[in-house]
Amino acid sequence: MLDEKNNQSWIAQRLEKNGSNQTPLIIDGGMGTELEKSGVAMSGAVWSGLAVLTNPDIVRTIHEQFIAAGAEVIIANTFAAGRHMLEPNGEGEHVSHINRDAVRLAIEARDNASSHPVAVAGSICEWTTVRDSKWTNPEVLAISIEEQATILTEEGVDLIALEMCESPEHSSACIEVALQTGLPVWAGLSAKHHKGEDHLSVFDHTDTRFEDLVKSVAGYPVQAINIMHTPTTDVDEALDILEKYWEGPVGVYPESGYFEMPNWQFIDVIDPQSLAQQAEGWVKRGVSMLGGCCGLGPEHVRALRDTFPL
Repeated sequence: MLDEKNNQSWIAQRLEKNGSNQTPLIIDGGMGTELEKSGVAMSGAVWSGLAVLTNPDIVRTIHEQFIAAGAEVIIANTFAAGRHMLEPNGEGEHVSHINRDAVRLAIEARDNASSHPVAVAGSICEWTTVRDSKWTNPEVLAISIEEQATILTEEGVDLIALEMCESPEHSSACIEVALQTGLPVWAGLSAKHHKGEDHLSVFDHTDTRFEDLVKSVAGYPVQAINIMHTPTTDVDEALDILEKYWEGPVGVYPESGYFEMPNWQFIDVIDPQSLAQQAEGWVKRGVSMLGGCCGLGPEHVRALRDTFPL
């Protein structure tokens, strides 16, 4: 067991750009899809958001599996646990419980399984399944994000990972609130080439250019910007755009397969060695953090760790 004491200065040191000789920081893979593989039922409204209530032991075990595979950062299962996700779907009373228990389970997994330094990130997402409602108002969203960020900070996360940033307006509101915690903040941007388009857009919306999202986020003092939940085939173009506006640390944790609410479709998922080979090219470009998102599990993390040993 390692006592991290919330001192994660080693993360900042590892994320500093140091050419291709720097060993990249390895984070975990897709918690939600690993839960699904383990037989945990996904919610039609909040996907894996309720798993902490229904299957806490499995959540803890998956964290432990990622740590054993070599992950140095594990992300608590709080992606779909903001009030803007839970309350409109009838689960608002569980906001505090889910977030606090999710962090507790991640910390327990670290205590149980780590033989190397491991940080716990609290995941926050601006996304909501209820479109055209008060929850898409940036001011209302910011209140929800502030509540979740406060809970995660109180429970002892080492950093805040904003994931699936897609709307310049919403992402800016989320970043501003997250930075107020005083914790390091990672901004995770999701990109995709949609059918018939000649440019890269954000993952879920064809009407927002990925470049416009990057421009809106790159001016904030976040610790790192990640290309995440992005098809592996679109990562390099996303990095091309990001490099035009951002000079700080960059991470990549892509997805593979596709989503049909509420289930992930494990179709044509990239094999671990192919992911590791692509990652070698990303590291040569200066990427200092690697991992996986939906569809990518401990075997992918292990391939990354084996390719970039500590």
